[in-house]
Amino acid sequence: MEINGTNIPGVLQIRPDVFEDSRGYFLESFNEFRFSENRIENHFVQDNISRSARGTVRGLHYQVGDKAQGKLCQVIAGSVLDIAVDIRFGSPTFGKHVAFQMSEENHMQLWIPPGFAHGFSVLSDYAIFLYKCTDLYSKQHERAIIYNDPQLNINWGIDNPIVSDKDLKGKPFNEIDRDFIYSEMKI
Repeated sequence: MEINGTNIPGVLQIRPDVFEDSRGYFLESFNEFRFSENRIENHFVQDNISRSARGTVRGLHYQVGDKAQGKLCQVIAGSVLDIAVDIRFGSPTFGKHVAFQMSEENHMQLWIPPGFAHGFSVLSDYAIFLYKCTDLYSKQHERAIIYNDPQLNINWGIDNPIVSDKDLKGKPFNEIDRDFIYSEMKI
């Protein structure tokens, strides 16, 4: 397993060891011991899988309070552009984002800790996206930032995105509450 930092401290790019032969491939997508060795010490309590059509944008989502979630993301089929936005007030990278193309071919994973909004766009005909969460879904604690916020200026890599009515009601970035304060965050 290869773990690399990104332009935003705390967000990690993970490349699992992949063993390929004429039959296909095998990879270990999660191993608590190996992740702990690399200081990713979180307990996952929920796995989510979504299937989305080309051009779909999901996000930008996060949960607050004692239900804040870290996410370990990967693509099972297809290709996506995965986005993490720093929403930790006082952070040197507040309002900045990282974007990585993840696919069934590159097997890349992204670790996104609490304090970040998350979303992705589908670049292939469809994508199956898996993410492990460090806390359970909570409707009362969920929040969203509008995907096309001009201040964030995210290039989703698609034209004419397909976005849910719920996601279209996301807040503008400059109106989010101070749910995450950088000086109090543990990375």
